[in-house]
Amino acid sequence: MNNLDLKAAFYNQLKIGKQALKLKKFETAFYHLENAHILGQRHLIRHTITHYWMLILGLKSKNSKEIIGQVIRIIASFLFTIIWVPKGNTGGTNVSLNKKMPIRKELKKYF
Repeated sequence: MNNLDLKAAFYNQLKIGKQALKLKKFETAFYHLENAHILGQRHLIRHTITHYWMLILGLKSKNSKEIIGQVIRIIASFLFTIIWVPKGNTGGTNVSLNKKMPIRKELKKYF
């Protein structure tokens, strides 16, 4: 796998997440946004885009914890993406900002 495959996979997961969000399928949307986060977390713009869409999900689902957490994560993505990111972290407020996690089985081929 190369960087183009990783980038295409990121945008595909983002697209699926946004489509699910539009249909108010919040669990499905969140899962695919988490996948997008894992795939994009080493790239400043992709990383930040993912947190933006997680913020939108928080707003649409009226989840105040996710809203506040994603605002913090958007700022952190600007400050830390280039320096350090915890590999495999899914990006939601249901996990610590700095927790390393195993890469999901379906995403391992990109790493």
